[in-house]
Amino acid sequence: MFSTVLVANRGEIALRVARACRELGIRTVAVYSTADRDSAVVRFADEAVHIGPPPARASYLNIPAVVEAARRTGAQAVHPGYGFLSEDPDFAEVCEDNGLTFIGPSPEVLSRLGDKAACRALMAEAGLPVLPGSAGPLAGAAEAKEAAQRTGYPVILKAVAGGGGRGMAVVGDPDLLLDTYRRTAAHARAVFGDDRLYLERYVERARHVEVQVLCDRHGAVVHLGERDCSVQRHHQKLVEETPAPDLPALLRSAMCDAAVRGARAVGYTGVGTFEFVLTPEHDFHLMEVNCRLQVEHPVTEMVTGIDLVREQILAAAGHPLTLRQEDVVHRGVAVECRVNAEDPARDFAPTPGLLTEFEVPGGPFVRVDTHAFPGWRIGPDYDSLLAKAVVWAPDRERALARMDRVLEELRVRGEGVCTTAGFLRKVLARPEFRAGRHTTGLVGELTG
Repeated sequence: MFSTVLVANRGEIALRVARACRELGIRTVAVYSTADRDSAVVRFADEAVHIGPPPARASYLNIPAVVEAARRTGAQAVHPGYGFLSEDPDFAEVCEDNGLTFIGPSPEVLSRLGDKAACRALMAEAGLPVLPGSAGPLAGAAEAKEAAQRTGYPVILKAVAGGGGRGMAVVGDPDLLLDTYRRTAAHARAVFGDDRLYLERYVERARHVEVQVLCDRHGAVVHLGERDCSVQRHHQKLVEETPAPDLPALLRSAMCDAAVRGARAVGYTGVGTFEFVLTPEHDFHLMEVNCRLQVEHPVTEMVTGIDLVREQILAAAGHPLTLRQEDVVHRGVAVECRVNAEDPARDFAPTPGLLTEFEVPGGPFVRVDTHAFPGWRIGPDYDSLLAKAVVWAPDRERALARMDRVLEELRVRGEGVCTTAGFLRKVLARPEFRAGRHTTGLVGELTG
C-alpha cells in the first residue's frame, strides 16, 4: 500500500480523495494554486504545495509542477480526481517515468480510449453497439458533409479529444453543417489543443444511461450497475440517479454486460464508466468511455455500500478485487443534484463572490460533498460546482421528496452569489421527470 498520495486536483473531489486516503492510513499531499491557498483540502491534507498562479494551465494542468511536488514530498502515487489531468495519457506516462503510480488506467489504455473516434471503433470491434457515423476522425468539412449524408440528419459533431460535455454540436440542417464544423473544430482546438472531429447520428428524445465498472490488475471486472444522467444542460449533467427509472431488467442486464465486455477487451484497470445513449425504442449505443472517477459516483456508493475511491486506490496498489459480481447488491434509490454557483435567470452565468453563509442540509440518508464554507471566496478561474447533494431512500418517490427538502434547506449567501438549487427543484417537479420518462431535452424545454 502507498504511504503517501498526492491529490492532483482541487475542490470537492480533492477533499473526497483526501478523506478516502486518510481512512486507509495514507498520508496526503494537496497541490494548490494561488487562488486556492485557503481551500478546504489545503487545510485537510497532511501537506500542501503551491504549484502556480490561478489559471489552470499554469497550475493544475502544469505537469512538471505537479510531478515535482510529488517527488519533493515523497509521494508514491498520484490521484488525479476528475477533470484536469485525470484522462491525460502523457501525464500518466510522466508519472510512470518518475516512479509514481498513476491512480487510473495505464497510459496505453488512456490513449486508446481518450481518442473518442478510436474508442468508438475499438468498442465496435469488441461487439458493443455504436451509432452510425464516420469511421474515424474527419479529414475536413467536405468529408463531414459526405458522412452526414450517409448517416442521415440530425447528426452530432464531436471533438476527438473532447470530454466533460464540451466540443459537441448538433446539426439538423445540411445548410448549417459546414459553418458548424468550422466553429466546432476551432472550439476544440482552443479548448483541447486538437481540432479533429468525428460524426455520429444524433438521437432525438434520447436518454443518457451509463454503467460503472471496477477492474483490478489481475483481469477481474465487475459492474456496479447503471446511472441515469439524462437531465443535462449543454451536455453537462445536472441530476443523476440509480437505478435508472423505467428501464426493463433485460435491457439493464444487456448494458451492464456490454460494459464488462468492453472493459475486458482493453485490459482496463481501476474505475471507469461506459456511457450509452438510449433511444425511445430502447436500443442502446455506446457514446464514450470515461477513464476516471465520475462526478456522480456517490449515487453508486449510496446504493451498493462500496467506496469507489477506496477501491480505486487499492486497485492501483495492485490489490485484487475482493468483490465478485454476485457480491454487488443494490438497495434502494439514490439521487444526486449538482448545485452550481450560477444564475439561471442570466442564462446560468457564473456568480463568483465571498460566501457569508453556507449551511448544508442534514437529516437521514443525506450526503453533501462540498469544499465550500463561510468565508470562502468563489473565484472566476474554475468551474462553478459548489456542492453535490446526494440522497438515498428505499424507493424513488421518497428519494425525490428527500432531495426536494434538501435543496430547499440549503442555505447559501454572499454578495452577487446565486445557486441553481431553485432551478433543480423545478426540474424534479416536472411530471415527465416524476414519471421517469424524461429525456436529455428536458432542461431545454424548461429554459426555452
